[in-house]
Amino acid sequence: MITRICLCLVLFAAIPAMSQVAPGATGPPADDQMRTPPPVSGEAYPTATGSETRSNYLGAGLSVNTAYNDNVFTGGSTKPTGDEVYAIASSFSLDQTTSRTHRTFTYSPGFTFYEHTNALNAMNQNATVGFQYRLSPHLMFSLRDSFVQSSNVFDQPYGGISGSTQSPTESVVAPFASQRNDAASGIVSYQFAGNAMIGGGGTFAINNYTNSAQTTGLSNSKSGGGSAFYNRRLSAAQYIGVTYQYSNMRANSMNEQSKTETQTINSFYSVYLKHILSLSVSGGPQHVNDAESTLAASDSWKPSITASVGWQTSRVSCAVSYSRTVSGAGGLLGTFKSTSAGASARWQLARTWTVGSTFSYTNNTSVNPLSVSASQGGRTLSGTVLLQRALGEHFAAEAGYSRLNQSYPDISSISAAPNIDREYISVSYKLRRPLGR
Repeated sequence: MITRICLCLVLFAAIPAMSQVAPGATGPPADDQMRTPPPVSGEAYPTATGSETRSNYLGAGLSVNTAYNDNVFTGGSTKPTGDEVYAIASSFSLDQTTSRTHRTFTYSPGFTFYEHTNALNAMNQNATVGFQYRLSPHLMFSLRDSFVQSSNVFDQPYGGISGSTQSPTESVVAPFASQRNDAASGIVSYQFAGNAMIGGGGTFAINNYTNSAQTTGLSNSKSGGGSAFYNRRLSAAQYIGVTYQYSNMRANSMNEQSKTETQTINSFYSVYLKHILSLSVSGGPQHVNDAESTLAASDSWKPSITASVGWQTSRVSCAVSYSRTVSGAGGLLGTFKSTSAGASARWQLARTWTVGSTFSYTNNTSVNPLSVSASQGGRTLSGTVLLQRALGEHFAAEAGYSRLNQSYPDISSISAAPNIDREYISVSYKLRRPLGR
């Protein structure tokens, strides 16, 4: 499936490239490149402050983490208990930018050990690959793939805040369950006039729980989709446009299955203020086709709404998003009306001190309340606050607190342990070597 997406993107990129005119003819000037606003780019807002942003480097690191979780849940018949958790992880990264390309790569393997519940000891790893290529001043495509193998939700990388609903997300959190997730996406954009751009892309994601004893009531899923957009620049700071999105998610649990197919047409408006603040809103009709093992397929129309704000300065980074849409929910069987909100903030108080926080909320309500096989939905609420101190050029220490609260009465692997509080301390070492200097 990923191969097919890549081939389609390359073919789509080649078509406008063959018809390009020479500079100075009817195309836009080379120094007048348009932006791809958050509703169509699919990229997350920056999580680092401007002073922390780096490029063209080769990096490596090592971190040691100790934490106390007050509610470790290991299965449907075991009482949740508190436990001390120790984690060690290494990291390797590459960020390289040329006049035409931008390559990024990160890989982080590690181990997690539990003081008492040794059955949860596991190896974790995550990897992200990104590639952007500008074929001409106004034709660009990008590819991205993220893989996560984890047994602890608190060890997973933070995905960030996005202004788009194109990227599939996991709605239900299985805190201490072994799982493998992979998400791939690609996008092509072509500025064919001074203030006009078209583009499109595709996404594919897999969510698998590898130990069914830890995830009673949850389901594996696969999803894929495609999108196309028209982007119009009204002024140097204002953009409007329209997007079409298609999504298909299939979930399975034991002998039960569900399929959710959506087609959405949204109009959007984005504004950029003083190069540090951006605001985007989008909305439109959404056609939903829902099918389950015990129910006949049904069609309906629903509204779709998304809004997001991003702000980045030399010392502050902040992003907020809100969405209301219908989709299949990662980890759940069925189709759901989902309302979600997220926020992240990072503030560099001084040269060596930084505070940060993240927050997310998701509420899922089943489209088919009479379904006996699918989940009826529920709520997930999570948040983290942290304090970080730089200890010289390469070392840093961090302390934080996280809380996870979920309410899914018909999922036993969650309802038996709906609340988790975690306090942690970590020490890390990072080494970066500049490239191309």
